[in-house]
Formats: sequence, structure tokens, C-alpha cells
Amino acid sequence: MSIKILHIDSNNPVLWNQLEEAGFENHADFKSSKEEIEAKIQDYNGIVIRSRFKIDKTFLDKATNLQFIARVGAGLESIDCDYAEEKGVHLIAAPEGNRNAVAEHSLGVILSLFNNLNKADAEVKAGQWHRESNRGHELDGKTVGIIGYGNMGKAFAKKLRGFDVEVLFHDLLENIADENAKQVTLSELQQKADVLSLHLPWTPETDKMVDADFINSFSKPFWIINTSRGKNIVTADLVQGMKEKKVLGAGLDVLEYEKLSFETLFQDKNTPEAFQYLLQADNVLLTPHIAGWTFESHERLAQVIVDKIKVVYNKK
Repeated sequence: MSIKILHIDSNNPVLWNQLEEAGFENHADFKSSKEEIEAKIQDYNGIVIRSRFKIDKTFLDKATNLQFIARVGAGLESIDCDYAEEKGVHLIAAPEGNRNAVAEHSLGVILSLFNNLNKADAEVKAGQWHRESNRGHELDGKTVGIIGYGNMGKAFAKKLRGFDVEVLFHDLLENIADENAKQVTLSELQQKADVLSLHLPWTPETDKMVDADFINSFSKPFWIINTSRGKNIVTADLVQGMKEKKVLGAGLDVLEYEKLSFETLFQDKNTPEAFQYLLQADNVLLTPHIAGWTFESHERLAQVIVDKIKVVYNKK
């Protein structure tokens, strides 16, 4: 009996081709609604997704023959993981696939913010030549704090080895320090960090974690980078922190206002006041959820998923 897999998002051809070569039966449906997919999901043993819609209890109850869910990405927040595991469904993600891309992006954002690269570029292109107002900062001698020391956090710490910086991290797991960073309490990180980089999943514990109290707990003004999930930061509180000079600058690859699919920005047509501030601020870099979105990671993510699906079925 063949193992039937439904792909509901497009991915690198490596994924489809290698699964086919391994004997899996691939089917694609990139356009049907969640309800239309639910009507036929009982015919499939596996599903490959990115973030088109949430796989909830209703979906899982109708997926009576589902053996695995593979998400071509790092997080699984679009899946009711507890309920899926209750039903014996394997959950597969690929944080290894884009960790290097996220690390390089994070480093690039810090250096751009420190040296006013976007602002200076825009000014020169507009015929302006302002040197003093674009005097930058050096990363050497600073303390970089990382919250979340999984695949992404570790990859970022490794990239920082070429700089004369102190790298600290805080994580819920204990005793996971390596040669690239020192594990500390959140309080110590907030006392020492000049730069904060978030590498967190979006969970009930991390939702709205960076709020006014969190920001005010830092002992000195700091820069913040977020390449994890937008809802980890309360944007209005971040903006207030910037107005009060408690936050020196922000590099945001993800925004509180993103839809779950990550393909569109706003939940509605109204532009929040806090976001208007971010759009106009010289010390803010905004990118459209692309930190892990390189040509190389596109293929690597697909390869990781293929390899993990094969492990589930003991295929080589």
C-alpha cells in the first residue's frame, strides 16, 4: 500500500522529487479552502504545509488516516500539537534548514542599524551628504543578549565569534551553554545587554513577552532584533520605549500585525499608530519575514523535511 502525501503549499522541487523517488505518492492542492481540504484529508497519510491555514482539532478529527504533518519551516504554532500527538501523528519541522540564513540576517541587521546604512543610503540617493548625523557605532566591545538558544540562537551566537563581543543567552532549558555563549538569568541579561536578539517560538509563555515592563527592566538603552515571531513583542510598548530612548533602534523581520500565513501583513485595513511610527523612524529596519528566506535555505528546508519523513518510515 502506497503512502499518500498531500502538499498544500508549494516548496522546493527537491521535496516532491525525492519523496517520489522514495516511493511516496504525492498529491498537490495549493488553492482549496481549509474546508475543502478537510473533506478529503481522510484519504491521506501525510500532509506537507508551510503556513496556509491552521491545523486544528476539527481538521485532525477528519484526518482519520493521518500519520504525519511536516511543516517546511522552523515553528509548529499553526498546528494543535498536543491534540495531534494524542492521535499519534508525527510532527516534523525543519529549524536546521534555515538557521544559518536567520543568523546571517540578524548579523546584517545589527551592522546596518549600528552604521545607519539604510538611512545614509536613502540620503545619498536623494542628493544629501550628511556625515556627522550618520556617525555609527562599533559592535566590538558590546554585549549581545540572545533569548532562545535553539537552532537559531546557537547559529547566531556562532556568527558573532568573529567580533570582540560578550555573548549571553537566556533559555528555559538549563545547562545548554556552548563555546559561543554564556547562559545567564533573564535578569543578568537585562542588566548587561547592549543588543537583544529574539530567537523564540510563539507560545503562550512568549506571547507579548517584550512589553513595557520587560523593556524597562534593562539597565541601559539597547537595540532589539526580532527574527522570531511578531507577537512576541507588544509594538506599542516598543514604540514608547523608542520615544523614551530606552530602545536605541529595532530590526524587525516579523510584526505583530502579520497574519498566521505570514503572506500578508495586516489583520485588517487599519494601519496601527505604532506601526506608522515604525514606518517613519530612521532607527528602524523592517523586512517582510525573510530572515530565513534565502535560495539556499529554500532547498535546505526541503531536504531536511524529506530526510525526516524517510526516518518515520525507515526509508533510505
